[in-house]
Amino acid sequence: MSQADAVQPIPRRERISVEELIRRIRQQLNVELTPLAASGAASKKFITEADLHRPGLALSGYVDLFTHQRIQVIGNSETEFINHLNNIEQMCASFRHLTNFDIPVIFLTNNNELPHQLLEMAEEVGMPIFRTPVETTKFMFLVRDLLEDRFAMQTMVHGSMVDVYGIGIMITGKSGIGKSEVALDLVERGHRLVADDVIMLTQKSNILMASATETNKHFMEIRGLGVVDVFSMFGIRSIRYQKRLEVILELSYWEEQNNVDRTGLNRDAQTILDVQLPVIHLPITPGKNITVIAEVIAMNHLLSHYGYDPAESFQEKIRERIKHKKANMPRIERAVDYYEGDLE
Repeated sequence: MSQADAVQPIPRRERISVEELIRRIRQQLNVELTPLAASGAASKKFITEADLHRPGLALSGYVDLFTHQRIQVIGNSETEFINHLNNIEQMCASFRHLTNFDIPVIFLTNNNELPHQLLEMAEEVGMPIFRTPVETTKFMFLVRDLLEDRFAMQTMVHGSMVDVYGIGIMITGKSGIGKSEVALDLVERGHRLVADDVIMLTQKSNILMASATETNKHFMEIRGLGVVDVFSMFGIRSIRYQKRLEVILELSYWEEQNNVDRTGLNRDAQTILDVQLPVIHLPITPGKNITVIAEVIAMNHLLSHYGYDPAESFQEKIRERIKHKKANMPRIERAVDYYEGDLE
């Protein structure tokens, strides 16, 4: 079992306050929010899941399956339904189907408005209501993604994370084996450092996003040299704050490897936070250029992503050669059938 297999997930956040959500929507999503009712209650209201809900059926009176614990989004359809009721009494009766529940927050999208009587009802029960000019579908996508990030499973791994040709490679192995040195060499060759020593992994849907912590961001520790500031030394192009993890490169000493894959046909994988990732077990010996091999691993992964597997291609050539031999066809004596004259 490798170090990446042994990591333990960080306990998932159980809830976040509406006040924190409002602050993050404004700062991180750069979305305008205008408080309409009970904004002071936002610090006492909490969100426990990432899903959002549109309360159309609840406004019409069907509340048997009303997921009131979620964020409620009132868009054009819900607003039109309320405005088409005959009088303010019916509007209040419809809106009371919502105020009877402990709803954490309501967002009005597309700059929609509610009659002031309904806003007063929300104020009385301490139900925060905010308005945004963003259209409904886009707003729900942005907020859901933000909440999934806040509620995501996380873990920390010891290693180095580098973006090589757009492929996120996490270099793992025993302490002192040379992970940081390989990462530094890759940075010197024009690739980008994500994190060194401590890597924070966050599960986003079915992928893992890697980043540094606030403390070790763009810093590296090179044994015998000390701490290196990659950003100051190599510039902005040498770092990135987050990157999808796609390949694990595990370094080990040659004498510790029992079975070394020599064809690439026996794929190994590791599962971290329920996400399965390909792993390359690379034994190191004096003189072996790990940096170039890491670049080849990234390019090999790109080829595989676009549908070409060199190991499978080589195996197919061997099959064709065996088939050719079994068919008693003329023996191929040379790898190249005809050599052109080299006149340069």
